[in-house]
Amino acid sequence: MNRQSVGIEVRDLRVVFDRFVALAGTSFRVNPGESFGIVGESGSGKSTVLRAVCGLAPIASGSVRLVGEGTLPMPGAKAFRRLVQMVFQDPYGSLHPRQTVDRILAEPLAIHGIGDAESRIEQALDEVGLGSGFRFRYPHQLSGGQRQRIAIARALILEPQIMLLDEPTSSLDASVQAEVLNLLEELRRRRGLTFVMVSHDLAVVTHMCERLMVMQRGRPVEMLAAADLATCRVTDDYTRDLMDASAGFRREPASAA
Repeated sequence: MNRQSVGIEVRDLRVVFDRFVALAGTSFRVNPGESFGIVGESGSGKSTVLRAVCGLAPIASGSVRLVGEGTLPMPGAKAFRRLVQMVFQDPYGSLHPRQTVDRILAEPLAIHGIGDAESRIEQALDEVGLGSGFRFRYPHQLSGGQRQRIAIARALILEPQIMLLDEPTSSLDASVQAEVLNLLEELRRRRGLTFVMVSHDLAVVTHMCERLMVMQRGRPVEMLAAADLATCRVTDDYTRDLMDASAGFRREPASAA
């Protein structure tokens, strides 16, 4: 299977938690090698989409399937979990605090029965810009940006073809955010990865993604090309409100005394 052979399709996805409908009728398709964004306010269901795709949220109805050439695994299969990996928002919470970086990276290899752990761990650390000197450190000995690089390395070590990115830089300082986003984009080009990225930051999504879906209350409200968002060519009032909110607070000039 070549590097750019796998995308993902979600149809009429519905997720319910104790009678609360978190997702209702969500559908989209991400082509192989594409970077696709999902935006919306807090509680819109955007992170729930990623969790449902990777099996961390219960699907009440609808379907998730990989698209591409050849026979592809179904959700729930071990091969599916190897092809589809997720990077979470909180790099500290997603790493076991009592495990070294070496063990964190070795664990997915052991679960999937993949050998040659030594060279794979070294390669993964090199790919995310960290050397072997980080291998036997614990998460609390790393900065936030370094922890997120380890989380990315853990996802990459299984050689996935789809990466689910849940606000991967929102907990980082602005300068570190740029470094991590540039790293992700470089990895996508080099490996031919398919990205599905959730973010509340429209500027990040416009920079990283070719297309995006705007969500509100568990439903898609608009599909856009990133170029449309950048030039304010939107049709839904909710999307306009998001754009206004994303522009931030602007202080009015003080009137003369």
